[in-house]
Parts: sequence; C-alpha cells; structure tokens
Amino acid sequence: MITIEKITFPHKIKDFIDFPHDLYESDQNYVPELYVAQKDLLNPKKNPFFEHSKMQLFLAYKDGKLAGRIAAIRNNSHIDFTGNKEGFFGFFESIEDYEVAKNLFDAAKEWVKQEGLTSIIGPTSPSTNEIFGWHIDAYNLPPMMAMGYNKPYYPKFVEKYGFAKKVDFYAYYVTSDKISEKALRVSDAFENRLKTKGITIRPVNMKNFKEEAEKAHYVFNKAWDKNLGFVPMTKNEFMHLCNDMKQIMDPDLCLVAEAEGKIVGFSFSFPDINQVLKDVKRGRLLPTGIFKLLFNRKKINKARVVVLGVIEGYRKLGIEACFYAKTIKTGRDKGLYAAEASLILETNEMMNQALININAEVYKTYRLYQLAL
Repeated sequence: MITIEKITFPHKIKDFIDFPHDLYESDQNYVPELYVAQKDLLNPKKNPFFEHSKMQLFLAYKDGKLAGRIAAIRNNSHIDFTGNKEGFFGFFESIEDYEVAKNLFDAAKEWVKQEGLTSIIGPTSPSTNEIFGWHIDAYNLPPMMAMGYNKPYYPKFVEKYGFAKKVDFYAYYVTSDKISEKALRVSDAFENRLKTKGITIRPVNMKNFKEEAEKAHYVFNKAWDKNLGFVPMTKNEFMHLCNDMKQIMDPDLCLVAEAEGKIVGFSFSFPDINQVLKDVKRGRLLPTGIFKLLFNRKKINKARVVVLGVIEGYRKLGIEACFYAKTIKTGRDKGLYAAEASLILETNEMMNQALININAEVYKTYRLYQLAL
C-alpha cells in the first residue's frame, strides 16, 4: 500500500533531507547535499524565497517504509515576471516504482491546482536559481558543485505520467589540453580593445564584497531577463546566495566587467567542491566531515563556471570571451585541469558558440518538463 503524507517544517524534515542518502547508498557517483544547507533551504524562516513564495512538502510510504519525496511550489516571482500561472515541482526522489512516483506527482499536481495554477513545471528545487532539471544522459558521471543528479528512471516516470519537454540546458566540459590556444590569444586582443572603450575586467574585491554583490544583483536580473526559465531574484535572495557561495569562493575565479565604475557583466566560477563532499557521509559536517572538507580541498582539480552574463548594450564586444580566457588561464595556474560551464539554455546561440570556440563540448543535457492541468 502507498500512502502520501503532507509535512510542514520542521516536522519530519530530517526524513525528507536524508531519504536520497539511502536511495543512492550504493551509487559511487552520488554526492550528498550538506544537511545544514538543505535544512536552511527548506526553512521558511531562513530562506528569503519564502518571503514571496511557498511550497508544500510530501513524503511517500510503501508498506509503511519511506519510498519517496516531492515538493509542490508556488513561485510568485515567476508568476509576476512571466504573467503565466505556472506552478512547479521539485526535490523529487523515488524508489524504482512507478506507482510511488505517480502518487507523488498526483499530490504535487493537486496542490498546484488548488493554488489556481494552470500548469506544472519541474524539477526546480525550489527555483531555476537553485538546482533544477534532470540530466537525461551521462548517468555514469558525478555531478559538479551545485548541480543535480538523478536516477535514470526519473525521466521515464515523468513522461509516462504525461509530462513533456519544456526546454533543455547544456553542460559543457573542457580539459586544459583541449582548449583552443587561438581563442585564448584572441581574447588578449579583445581585452585591449575593451580598455580603449573604458571597460576593464578584474577579480571580485572581497574586501568590499557586500557592495560588489549588490551591483552584481542588478546585472543578474538584467543579463538573463529574456532567457526562457529565468526568474528574477530579490535582493535578499541574491545576497543570501552570495553569502553562501562566499564560503567556497576563490576571488581569482570570480570576475567582473566594469564600465565607468558600473558593473556590466560578471563570471563566477568555483572549485568543484563536490570532489570533497562525496566523502562527507550523509552530508554531515560533524563530527568528521568538516575535517574532510578542510584537508581535502587541495585535491580539487576541476572547476565549474556557475554563472556568466553581460547586460544588453555590452554584449558582442568580447567580454564573454575574456571571462572564459582569464578563468582558464587562472585555473591552469591553480592546478585545475578541467571545467564545466553550465547550465546553458539550448537556444542561447551566443553562449553556446562562445564555448564551442574554446573547444568545449556538451557532455550532459538537463531537461525541464511541463504538464498542463
């Protein structure tokens, strides 16, 4: 027998967070999310997402044993920005049993319908500004930092239920020995030309981090506003995210483009902390996880380009190429031999071409699904 239980924070939140650890226990590519980070993400009193939106968590049980989880989400920022009355599902995990998945989708769908919304999109956990999409290939590869990882049967389950593709996003991968040296040389010429236009590229100033982040917030909401799936972030949301990322930030890999004192673009890349987190049992930093995190960071040899954007009016000037080139050169100096750039909207021709130009290749495809209600 399958039963669905509606839970409210903090009741059974530990079960909700810990379920994936048991589900993926024998999967060598699985990387546990940090428990404290997941708890904060789901806490209405700590996550600024809940200042404007809401979600309902559900647990599934089969014959009395925990078998799955899901969240139904009303994102009012998305509704206000797009004008579309769309709901979302996220945080989905399930044993390999379609009836369990079906019951979870049913619960999320009914909650979204009760909110007066006309379709449901997912997975977003809880929005496209956090982990979103399921990869539909490359199941033999681990996820990089802040990227999703899922069972290969999830796409099959969601399609069987009636969901269809909404949009795909690409993850590109490039190693230091395959990078186009010509593209790197050209970027030097681009940077010199930018200087003649009063545009400079520099690392983030960590001593003035709050002001830098506030300026980057404006760029974030302007640079991606025409991209499908984009949801603007409030200042509180963006600052909350930046303060979290600050803990693992290498300022040499986080760059801003500045024109007359105004930030017009930024590129934030991070060491792939997942190479360490995979050994932090059940996502607990205590009692020993914190030591693995501290002592094994020197073993990290990959990076992820998490976000890169330039506001309209400053695109096609070579800023994007300079961001990639400077990140690659700095990464090499720091012993990073490979990088992932993700997630790139499949229709974003400029960004896709910029990555192809440096010999990066698509190695994973992530998909969002949609169902009309």
